[in-house]
Amino acid sequence: MASDSDELNVRLIEDFTPRLRELVKVDQVLIYLHSIEADQKERILKKAENDGNQAAVDLLLTAVTKKPHAPGWFRAFVDALEQSGCQYAADYMQLNIPEPEVEKENYYSVKLIQLLAPSLMDMKTEVVRVQCLSAELLTVQDAEIIETTTANQGRRNGAGELLRRIVKCRPGWFSTFLSILRETDHKDLYEMTGGLPDCDEKGSDVKQPSQENEPTGSGKAATNESPAAAESCGSSQLRGNSTTEDAQDDTTGLYKGVSTESGKLPDNSEPAQPDVAESVATARSQEKAEIVLRDYQTDVARPALEGKNIIICLPTGRGKTRVAVYITKKHLDNRRAEKQSGKVVVLVNKIPLVEQHYVAEFLPFLKSGYKVERVSGDSQLKISFTEIVKNNDVIICTAQILENYLERSNSGEDEGVNLSDLTLIVIDECHHTQKGGVYNHIMMRYLKQKHKNRRLKKEQKQPVPLPQILGLTASPGVGGATKMEKAEEHILRICANLDASKIMTGNLGKFTQEPRKTVVTIEDRKEDPFGDVIKTIMNAIHTHADLSPTCDLGSQNYEQWVVQKERKAATEEDQKVRVCAEHLRQYSEGLNLSNTIRMCDSFNFLSKYYEEEIKKKTTPDEEAEIQITETERFLFNLFKENKEKLQKLAALPEYENDSLTKLRRTILQEFSSREEGRGIIFTKTRRSAIALSQWIQENPKFADIGVKASYVIGGGDQSNVKPMTSAEQRDVLAKFGKGQVNLLIATTVAEEGLDIPACNFVIRYGLVTNEISMMQARGRGRAEDSSYTLVEVKNSGVAEKECVNEYREDMMNKAIKKIRALNQADYDKRILEFQIQAVLEEKVRMVKNKQKTMKNENPSEVTFSCRGCSKHVCTGEDIEIIENMHRVNRWGSMMLYRGIDCPCLHVKNFVVTFSGKKISKCTKWSELSVRFSAFDYAEHASQVADSSDEEETY
Repeated sequence: MASDSDELNVRLIEDFTPRLRELVKVDQVLIYLHSIEADQKERILKKAENDGNQAAVDLLLTAVTKKPHAPGWFRAFVDALEQSGCQYAADYMQLNIPEPEVEKENYYSVKLIQLLAPSLMDMKTEVVRVQCLSAELLTVQDAEIIETTTANQGRRNGAGELLRRIVKCRPGWFSTFLSILRETDHKDLYEMTGGLPDCDEKGSDVKQPSQENEPTGSGKAATNESPAAAESCGSSQLRGNSTTEDAQDDTTGLYKGVSTESGKLPDNSEPAQPDVAESVATARSQEKAEIVLRDYQTDVARPALEGKNIIICLPTGRGKTRVAVYITKKHLDNRRAEKQSGKVVVLVNKIPLVEQHYVAEFLPFLKSGYKVERVSGDSQLKISFTEIVKNNDVIICTAQILENYLERSNSGEDEGVNLSDLTLIVIDECHHTQKGGVYNHIMMRYLKQKHKNRRLKKEQKQPVPLPQILGLTASPGVGGATKMEKAEEHILRICANLDASKIMTGNLGKFTQEPRKTVVTIEDRKEDPFGDVIKTIMNAIHTHADLSPTCDLGSQNYEQWVVQKERKAATEEDQKVRVCAEHLRQYSEGLNLSNTIRMCDSFNFLSKYYEEEIKKKTTPDEEAEIQITETERFLFNLFKENKEKLQKLAALPEYENDSLTKLRRTILQEFSSREEGRGIIFTKTRRSAIALSQWIQENPKFADIGVKASYVIGGGDQSNVKPMTSAEQRDVLAKFGKGQVNLLIATTVAEEGLDIPACNFVIRYGLVTNEISMMQARGRGRAEDSSYTLVEVKNSGVAEKECVNEYREDMMNKAIKKIRALNQADYDKRILEFQIQAVLEEKVRMVKNKQKTMKNENPSEVTFSCRGCSKHVCTGEDIEIIENMHRVNRWGSMMLYRGIDCPCLHVKNFVVTFSGKKISKCTKWSELSVRFSAFDYAEHASQVADSSDEEETY
């Protein structure tokens, strides 16, 4: 009987070997497998080092299933999987297999991470690692390995190690990882992986002179804000999170009159933009009557009016901000009646919302009795934030500004602001109050003081006063939870971080309104001759470089494999493989483009790449080849030989992908079925947004029905695609608002930003998002009879992901309902436990951060070699740093610093070696923990002056 059981278990392992290859972390499982001899473990680990984890898994499974079987061998294997953090693999061994849609969603999440891995290497590895450990995406052993890799090989290698490990988690890890990216100031990476910035709109009724005869709650109620308010809302939700004081935002310029710096007080070198000044003037001139709330808004506000800390959770467009204004006014009225001062700070997580809340909400309703001011990178105020807080009753600002001044007060370096100076803090989009975000930093100060106050009370000392907290959100989400218990825990943690005594939701009744939703599926190509030619070229390169890929060409696994080969070749100074790997990445991208947009767009991408590469190898005058290797000549000739064939195939429409066909049909239907159509297509990449816009403009069928398309993409220079300037972005958005453009193609940077009443359809083209973004996106179409369509793109997993998001939304609503049903004493106990845990984890993080600052490498031990030719260039002692930013040497790209020409180095051009270990690729100097010598301006300036004097003597 035991023999039969052993055979069944062996067969189970064999059947699931492909999954185990992907999910087992060999180095950790071996720790808990005591039945395998030490020498065999060494062979397995050596296999992992030389041939990769998957090859080592095969060797491990061979050792596990080898006869004769010891009693309990299979149970010991499953236990080792669980103890090593490979729970998902253990689930398969116990036939605890997820539903097909869950498994498919997880598959696409893994593939997305693999595809985007090169860009995700830019993450702040240490910060993300700590958060992933806290969220249980990593085991302690995982975290230690990543920390060691980061310290020895650099942040990017550490990031690669982190990504390889989190994708082995149980389903649900992806949303948690997105949240971590968002909350650790990785806005660009967060949006690139499918996450979207959040926004809020107004939805409450206000009785104005022109509307007195209109019944409350009429069909026009959701859009009866002033024109200034509507314009502000429509133009102010495009910008992503920007939580660091100096950080350049990828969406710079998407808003009218918005500074390129978030959270930083301006130098007043430029006047306010005319349209912003005009909208402010309009708001100041308008007199609004007493705020009138709908019944559900009054219900959710009630505990806050009693002075309690709460979270208000209402869907997008249902008036959360209006409720906050009402609570603010009542708070100030009550303080004034009690002859006490009131001080309210309204925190937002992006600059445009400062202006929106100021112009459309707080100023019009509060200006008659209170002083209202706003502060952000777009402000024109010349006094300090501390003075602004002292001189006003309501201050609307980006959260980072408040955090900066709280820190100033704490450090004593400058006059700052204390929490005790405030009586109410309103936190917009409060679901961001978790996992290290700026909201969390502010609330951590609050929680620390709260717990100090408990001690002070026991000692019969006067506690420090703390402000009331009001959180606003459309959706707290479930944090990637797959079980109700974890969903409840996620929401309770947010409540704990905000010290909320309740989370309030409302019964919307007749105000519940959602657009019609359609999911459009696609069929695979029957023939793909264009893709076949690209694959033939790639196989020729494989043969030339002696490479043997083990996955489908163009897949996300292949992309990851090529990246690994390129980095390994760079560290080993194997220029042949390195160059081939770089070109293979371009062909892989070409395959992906042909599946998403047109074949001609893919061809143009590849053709442009080779034109630029050839230019690098020719002189500008004689066009003669210089510094070209045999491999480069082979690669150039290979493309040249196939270029004409690719160009001809790209012109044959019968081989186009089905996604474009379905998108064309959807657009034609939307415009043909409406008197005046106006819509937005959201797509994943800048390149696809530009290409789709061009495709629509070139198609006469669209022109025949009056389609006028344009695109809008981010303003930050974070990809190979040229960004839009601020002027270009404003021009397109203005035309869209006026109807001169009626179809806008936008990247995810704009997905949550457009709220134009006339917009009546939204299409997401191969775009995967989380449940929070899905709920926000449904509110984009503001006109009656609006529609919301998802069009599949090969490997995007849109339909499956949307189903999962709907399931998570339902889980979230049920979790909130269960939390609201808790006995208050039980709720308070759980909240207190989470708060104490958060405070303790913060102390641990602070200790680790202090230890990290002591690990900086000695410059003399760091060497730099050319990435292209592997020649030694310099050591860290030869490099000086200007203003903690620019690294200069004897040669490099010239920059002018205070009248001196300085050769400035870019680290991406080098392979860096320190402590005997090579870092294959760094893109930022901040990834190197090296303290370079400060640039001695006086010495260099005197040398330049002496040189000039010598020249003048001749």
